[in-house]
Amino acid sequence: MVSPFTLPPAGFGPGSQPDPDGELQYMAMPSGMRTYAPHIPEAEDQQAMADALAMLAEMAAACELVAQGAAPVSFDLASLSPGARKVMADALGQGEVSMKIRGLPAVMVQESVFAGVWMCLAAGMDLVEVAPVPALALTRAHMPHRPAIGSLARKGPGLANAPAILTELVEKSRSHKAGAMAHVINLSLLPHTPEDLDWLAEATGEGAVTVLSRGYGNCRVTATAMPFVWKVQFFNSMDTLILDTFEVTGMPEVALAADEDLRDSALRIRDVIEAIR
Repeated sequence: MVSPFTLPPAGFGPGSQPDPDGELQYMAMPSGMRTYAPHIPEAEDQQAMADALAMLAEMAAACELVAQGAAPVSFDLASLSPGARKVMADALGQGEVSMKIRGLPAVMVQESVFAGVWMCLAAGMDLVEVAPVPALALTRAHMPHRPAIGSLARKGPGLANAPAILTELVEKSRSHKAGAMAHVINLSLLPHTPEDLDWLAEATGEGAVTVLSRGYGNCRVTATAMPFVWKVQFFNSMDTLILDTFEVTGMPEVALAADEDLRDSALRIRDVIEAIR
């Protein structure tokens, strides 16, 4: 005789319970990941093509140097002829990260298809910067567009955990050191109210840099007006918020080109040069 204790309990496991709503419903996860695709430009003006290829070769060399720890390298696209500038634009294409940097001048940044190769455009500025992230995105990040007023933010009904979260942000902001590991506060895992989020937005203010990464779903990174404090939000392909965090760091990792990305960009740029030749 088989002991009843050796049998699986009834009423448990998949299919054992009725589903009143039919199929299980899951939150849609990110989809449609963007992948690298080389751009092979064409031009009838051979001199324009030669000038563009020469600058691309310099960019490939710069990628290798920056990956080894060298300082960022800039290339002035305004020095190119209109024909060479067009070839360069075709070759660089558009990658998955863009930035808006407030200030004088306001700067629009678009990563090329080569990670770590950034196109920076503003009044009187038309350049490419090879770096993990453009220098202005670091130096201007927390310049206040809307000042951080901290605990002076208006407190109303519904406020719960926001003051405690702000205390933690202030302490981590003051103690953060360059190169230290990011400190992350995951709001998605903490109990909070809509009033908490509104109060924190007023308390931390808004800085000068906004980043959008469209790699796997969307990631929106916004500098606060508090030093080293960033709001980092991840959305799925239906633009539903799936992860809401504060990060205390120099620049959130999602916006950075890693050393291996820069080395890979050097190889890809040289592949494009060879394909054109």
